Amino acid sequence: MAVEVTLAAPFLVMLLVFVAVLIHRGVDARLRLDDAAHQAARAASIQRTSAAATAAAQATASAALSSAGVSCSSLAVDAATGGMQPGGTVSVTLTCTVDFGDALLLGVPGQKSLSATAIEPIDTWRAVTVSTVGGGS
Repeated sequence: MAVEVTLAAPFLVMLLVFVAVLIHRGVDARLRLDDAAHQAARAASIQRTSAAATAAAQATASAALSSAGVSCSSLAVDAATGGMQPGGTVSVTLTCTVDFGDALLLGVPGQKSLSATAIEPIDTWRAVTVSTVGGGS
């Protein structure tokens, strides 16, 4: 019995290390996705138009994930701007499909879809562009 345990112990330890690495990768990707969502929402909240806010959210999310070392096989960025009214909010939801195929170079198949949402307020007192009525003087 002792011989079997002695022979099996290294494999069990390797299995535990492998599982720990996979769990760490999932948790790390989730935390980095949360951070990217917050950065994207902040970038969107300081824009003046909904189109600019959506573009800023997409660009910021992609850049934040890239610099964090998270590679998504697919990334969806959904920015709900609510018309960019002062005092309103901007909500950004990121959905990233993370591939675990390169974990420990063992070719583990599998992907996990992760999602994160962040909400940022739009400044109540921000400047608003006023057009002149009647052609101005």
